[in-house]
Amino acid sequence: MRFTLYGYIVARDDVDFMLNYVFNRSRDDPIIVQHGSLIEVTGPKRGIQMNCSVLLEFDMRIKNGKKGEDDLQLIDGTNELQEMFFLCKQSILRINGDCGAVDMSLGIVYNGVEATAGVAISELVSVFDLSLSCDLSMLEERRGEIPLFHGTISESCGLKRFVMAMSLNTMMHLNFKVDKNGSNVVEHFCSFEAKQQECASHQIKFELANISVKVTWSML
Repeated sequence: MRFTLYGYIVARDDVDFMLNYVFNRSRDDPIIVQHGSLIEVTGPKRGIQMNCSVLLEFDMRIKNGKKGEDDLQLIDGTNELQEMFFLCKQSILRINGDCGAVDMSLGIVYNGVEATAGVAISELVSVFDLSLSCDLSMLEERRGEIPLFHGTISESCGLKRFVMAMSLNTMMHLNFKVDKNGSNVVEHFCSFEAKQQECASHQIKFELANISVKVTWSML
């Protein structure tokens, strides 16, 4: 079953008490998701400080007709989060609503830095499918793969920037998969170590295109 969703999820902390959008789509620009599938989020735009309680606000709706009054309310309300909520580094928060529920995976990042990754594709030889994912690890602990992008590349371009939070000295592994006609998948990994303030870059030469990656670190 497919749903057309729009609305917002925001967080407020004591940094500036402003709306820090985690998800934000208008009715004219909704997303289509399968039941039980992941929702692509847009943020947060900066790290969320957990020195005090954080207020999570949400209003998400299912588009159900030509007019807004015909739409269904998925979730609506607020939730207060405190550091003690995170008994481990990662937790699942279920937000129940009138027409379903949304599960959010949250985690605390200690000694955190922010990585902004930019990806540019040049010298394109042929159209191909690109999948990009990220895996974070520190010592023997691994968070698991985070999908960042999947789509068809038909011209030289720059992908949207990807922002991730992680602890200092964490290794960030980016996995690029280039696929032409579903018959020949070529995979390449490149790794970056989290620093306080630094830039790093990496060049990848595939048969079908060149891909350049630039990562900029900043304090949360």
